[in-house]
Amino acid sequence: MDEELEGAIPRHIIKQAEQVLEKAKSARVMLATAESCTGGMLAALLTDVHGYGRVFDRGFVSYSDQAKCDLLGIERKMVDDCGAVSQQVAEAMAEGALDRSQADYVVSITGFAGPGGEDDEEGLVHFALACKNGHRFHREEHFGEIGRDGVRIAAMKTALDLLDEGLCAD
Repeated sequence: MDEELEGAIPRHIIKQAEQVLEKAKSARVMLATAESCTGGMLAALLTDVHGYGRVFDRGFVSYSDQAKCDLLGIERKMVDDCGAVSQQVAEAMAEGALDRSQADYVVSITGFAGPGGEDDEEGLVHFALACKNGHRFHREEHFGEIGRDGVRIAAMKTALDLLDEGLCAD
Protein backbone atom coordinates (compact mmCIF):
# COMPACT_ATOMS: atom_id res chain seq x y z
CA MET A 1 0.00 0.00 0.00
CA ASP A 2 1.29 3.43 -0.90
CA GLU A 3 1.45 6.23 1.62
CA GLU A 4 -1.28 8.19 -0.18
CA LEU A 5 -4.20 6.59 1.63
CA GLU A 6 -2.44 5.54 4.83
CA GLY A 7 -4.10 7.28 7.74
CA ALA A 8 -7.21 8.23 5.78
CA ILE A 9 -8.55 4.68 5.60
CA PRO A 10 -8.45 2.22 8.50
CA ARG A 11 -5.81 -0.49 8.22
CA HIS A 12 -8.38 -3.32 8.31
CA ILE A 13 -10.10 -1.89 5.20
CA ILE A 14 -6.75 -1.62 3.40
CA LYS A 15 -5.95 -5.23 4.33
CA GLN A 16 -9.37 -6.35 3.11
CA ALA A 17 -8.82 -4.57 -0.23
CA GLU A 18 -5.45 -6.30 -0.61
CA GLN A 19 -7.10 -9.69 0.01
CA VAL A 20 -9.86 -9.03 -2.54
CA LEU A 21 -7.29 -7.91 -5.11
CA GLU A 22 -5.23 -11.05 -4.48
CA LYS A 23 -8.31 -13.27 -5.00
CA ALA A 24 -9.15 -11.44 -8.22
CA LYS A 25 -5.56 -11.73 -9.44
CA SER A 26 -5.47 -15.46 -8.66
CA ALA A 27 -8.77 -15.94 -10.49
CA ARG A 28 -7.49 -13.83 -13.42
CA VAL A 29 -10.50 -11.53 -13.38
CA MET A 30 -10.90 -7.76 -13.52
CA LEU A 31 -12.83 -5.49 -11.20
CA ALA A 32 -14.61 -2.16 -11.64
CA THR A 33 -16.62 0.15 -9.42
CA ALA A 34 -19.68 2.37 -9.87
CA GLU A 35 -19.76 4.78 -6.93
CA SER A 36 -22.01 7.54 -5.80
CA CYS A 37 -21.83 8.41 -2.07
CA THR A 38 -18.24 7.16 -1.75
CA GLY A 39 -17.13 9.54 -4.50
CA GLY A 40 -14.51 7.21 -5.97
CA MET A 41 -12.86 6.31 -2.67
CA LEU A 42 -13.15 2.56 -3.33
CA ALA A 43 -11.57 2.91 -6.78
CA ALA A 44 -8.78 4.99 -5.24
CA LEU A 45 -8.17 2.31 -2.63
CA LEU A 46 -8.14 -0.52 -5.19
CA THR A 47 -5.68 1.33 -7.40
CA ASP A 48 -3.37 2.29 -4.57
CA VAL A 49 -2.12 -1.25 -3.91
CA HIS A 50 1.09 -2.09 -5.78
CA GLY A 51 1.19 -5.21 -7.93
CA TYR A 52 -2.48 -5.33 -8.91
CA GLY A 53 -2.65 -2.89 -11.81
CA ARG A 54 -4.03 -5.52 -14.15
CA VAL A 55 -6.84 -6.44 -11.79
CA PHE A 56 -8.70 -3.12 -11.71
CA ASP A 57 -10.21 -1.91 -14.99
CA ARG A 58 -11.97 1.36 -14.12
CA GLY A 59 -14.15 3.27 -11.74
CA PHE A 60 -17.26 5.29 -12.48
CA VAL A 61 -18.07 8.15 -10.12
CA SER A 62 -21.71 9.00 -10.73
CA TYR A 63 -22.54 11.28 -7.84
CA SER A 64 -25.44 13.17 -9.42
CA ASP A 65 -28.63 11.64 -10.75
CA GLN A 66 -27.77 12.84 -14.26
CA ALA A 67 -24.29 11.29 -14.05
CA LYS A 68 -25.89 7.93 -13.29
CA CYS A 69 -27.87 8.30 -16.51
CA ASP A 70 -25.05 9.69 -18.66
CA LEU A 71 -22.20 7.44 -17.50
CA LEU A 72 -24.04 4.22 -16.73
CA GLY A 73 -27.01 4.33 -19.11
CA ILE A 74 -29.67 4.31 -16.42
CA GLU A 75 -33.08 5.51 -17.55
CA ARG A 76 -33.95 8.83 -15.92
CA LYS A 77 -37.45 7.51 -15.24
CA MET A 78 -35.98 4.77 -13.04
CA VAL A 79 -33.98 7.29 -11.01
CA ASP A 80 -37.01 9.57 -10.67
CA ASP A 81 -39.46 6.76 -9.84
CA CYS A 82 -37.29 4.63 -7.54
CA GLY A 83 -34.93 7.24 -6.18
CA ALA A 84 -31.18 7.37 -6.69
CA VAL A 85 -30.75 5.49 -3.41
CA SER A 86 -32.62 2.27 -4.14
CA GLN A 87 -32.05 -1.37 -4.93
CA GLN A 88 -33.13 -0.83 -8.53
CA VAL A 89 -30.66 1.98 -9.15
CA ALA A 90 -27.81 0.15 -7.40
CA GLU A 91 -28.42 -2.87 -9.62
CA ALA A 92 -28.69 -0.71 -12.75
CA MET A 93 -25.44 1.06 -11.83
CA ALA A 94 -23.61 -2.28 -11.56
CA GLU A 95 -25.12 -3.53 -14.82
CA GLY A 96 -24.29 -0.30 -16.63
CA ALA A 97 -20.70 -0.36 -15.46
CA LEU A 98 -20.37 -4.04 -16.40
CA ASP A 99 -21.60 -3.22 -19.92
CA ARG A 100 -19.21 -0.25 -20.20
CA SER A 101 -16.05 -1.93 -18.95
CA GLN A 102 -13.78 -4.90 -19.41
CA ALA A 103 -14.47 -6.02 -15.84
CA ASP A 104 -15.74 -9.42 -14.79
CA TYR A 105 -17.07 -8.09 -11.46
CA VAL A 106 -18.57 -4.66 -10.77
CA VAL A 107 -19.67 -3.40 -7.39
CA SER A 108 -21.93 -0.35 -7.09
CA ILE A 109 -22.59 1.90 -4.12
CA THR A 110 -25.38 4.47 -3.78
CA GLY A 111 -26.56 6.02 -0.55
CA PHE A 112 -27.03 8.91 1.80
CA ALA A 113 -23.70 9.52 3.51
CA GLY A 114 -25.18 12.47 5.38
CA PRO A 115 -26.36 14.69 6.52
CA GLY A 116 -29.60 13.53 4.97
CA GLY A 117 -32.24 15.71 3.43
CA GLU A 118 -35.76 15.95 4.80
CA ASP A 119 -36.87 12.58 3.37
CA ASP A 120 -33.42 10.94 3.32
CA GLU A 121 -32.32 8.33 5.81
CA GLU A 122 -28.75 9.19 6.72
CA GLY A 123 -26.62 6.07 6.48
CA LEU A 124 -28.92 4.18 4.09
CA VAL A 125 -26.74 2.61 1.38
CA HIS A 126 -27.57 0.13 -1.39
CA PHE A 127 -24.93 -2.09 -2.97
CA ALA A 128 -25.04 -4.36 -5.99
CA LEU A 129 -22.60 -6.76 -7.58
CA ALA A 130 -22.90 -7.72 -11.24
CA CYS A 131 -20.73 -10.50 -12.61
CA LYS A 132 -20.03 -11.45 -16.22
CA ASN A 133 -21.03 -15.02 -15.33
CA GLY A 134 -24.57 -13.81 -14.64
CA HIS A 135 -24.49 -13.80 -10.84
CA ARG A 136 -26.15 -10.81 -9.21
CA PHE A 137 -26.12 -9.74 -5.57
CA HIS A 138 -27.73 -6.87 -3.65
CA ARG A 139 -27.26 -5.62 -0.13
CA GLU A 140 -29.00 -2.85 1.81
CA GLU A 141 -27.36 -1.36 4.88
CA HIS A 142 -28.59 1.12 7.48
CA PHE A 143 -25.39 2.50 9.01
CA GLY A 144 -27.17 5.27 10.88
CA GLU A 145 -25.99 8.76 11.68
CA ILE A 146 -22.27 8.00 11.91
CA GLY A 147 -21.17 10.97 9.80
CA ARG A 148 -20.12 11.20 6.15
CA ASP A 149 -16.69 9.68 6.72
CA GLY A 150 -18.14 6.90 8.86
CA VAL A 151 -20.72 5.98 6.22
CA ARG A 152 -18.14 6.07 3.44
CA ILE A 153 -15.71 3.83 5.33
CA ALA A 154 -18.51 1.42 6.28
CA ALA A 155 -19.70 1.41 2.66
CA MET A 156 -16.23 0.56 1.37
CA LYS A 157 -16.03 -2.37 3.79
CA THR A 158 -19.45 -3.66 2.72
CA ALA A 159 -18.57 -3.28 -0.98
CA LEU A 160 -15.34 -5.24 -0.40
CA ASP A 161 -17.35 -7.92 1.45
CA LEU A 162 -19.68 -8.16 -1.55
CA LEU A 163 -16.77 -8.44 -4.00
CA ASP A 164 -15.19 -11.11 -1.82
CA GLU A 165 -18.45 -13.09 -1.67
CA GLY A 166 -18.84 -12.85 -5.44
CA LEU A 167 -15.29 -14.01 -6.06
CA CYS A 168 -15.76 -16.91 -3.65
CA ALA A 169 -19.06 -17.92 -5.28
CA ASP A 170 -17.29 -18.93 -8.50
